[in-house]
Amino acid sequence: MTGLGWLSAIIVGGLAGWVASMIMKADTGIFLNILLGILGAVVANFLLGIVGIFAAGTWIAQFVVGLIGACLLIGAWRAVKR
Repeated sequence: MTGLGWLSAIIVGGLAGWVASMIMKADTGIFLNILLGILGAVVANFLLGIVGIFAAGTWIAQFVVGLIGACLLIGAWRAVKR
């Protein structure tokens, strides 16, 4: 997450993962929510960077990117799990 410190990345990642787990109706714990949010933000930032879109290093922008990425990771996990 460009522009955010480690503590901020954990907070934003945790919130994004928590909201994503509520949207996707996933039964995940707090640690998995944080992991999904942070990894989701990394994956989504990478995918957006490929198409030339770069999210700002602000909390709100990274929250949205983390939310989208966490939803993608939850969906991918469900597809692989089946």
